[in-house]
Amino acid sequence: QVQLVESGGGLVQAGGSLRLSCAASGSIMFSINAMGWYRQGPGKQRELVATISSGGIPNYADSVKGRFTISRDNAKKTVYLQMNSLKPEDTAVYYCWGMNNWGKGTLVTVSS
Repeated sequence: QVQLVESGGGLVQAGGSLRLSCAASGSIMFSINAMGWYRQGPGKQRELVATISSGGIPNYADSVKGRFTISRDNAKKTVYLQMNSLKPEDTAVYYCWGMNNWGKGTLVTVSS
């Protein structure tokens, strides 16, 4: 059974940076699957933040282009989300997705 565990969330001031990690366990199929980060802000629907293909090709929501970077380490079965120039509107629970599974999420709070 696949498990995805996010880490790295926290409280940061606007303009700051955070790096989220998502570690996968229970599956040897990590390297051949696309992975993604989604987020759900207060009172909002869950939305796509970024995805990365098995070959490492990223795709970003317009709202985070130029500020966020998704990457993956197949040897560690881990996907990362580097978030720079954070804005209060980035405040949300960030979820890792992959192999038809969701993580439990990690909270990112950006103060103004």
